[in-house]
Amino acid sequence: MSRFTRNTLFIGSLIMGLAVIFGAFGAHALKDQISELQLESYKTGVLYQFIHGMAILIISTLSTKMDEQKLRWAVVFFGLGTLLFSGSIYLLATSSMTGISKAVLGPITPIGGLLFVIGWVTLVIQSLRK
Repeated sequence: MSRFTRNTLFIGSLIMGLAVIFGAFGAHALKDQISELQLESYKTGVLYQFIHGMAILIISTLSTKMDEQKLRWAVVFFGLGTLLFSGSIYLLATSSMTGISKAVLGPITPIGGLLFVIGWVTLVIQSLRK
């Protein structure tokens, strides 16, 4: 197994494991602490974290068949996208508890979403290249 494949497997597994933890935390610890609307937002962060963690795991499998250099940037964009998108949503949803300003976090979420899109476009482009 190459270093890239091993690192990508680690990153994807870490993101997925944390998604399980954050999902359980939201379902149990936050259920009575935040509004239903905030909880739905929090669940969106968990969902996107799961989706992109799984995408990174799939890339680790693809890396045995494709040039790793062609896949590297998609992993970077998905990883950073998860951190910014899901992370900011978690903080926005719990801002009434943490006191973190929504004005600071608000602009971060779409940047994370844009990184997700760039990651998917990167995969599309790389899949079309010979």
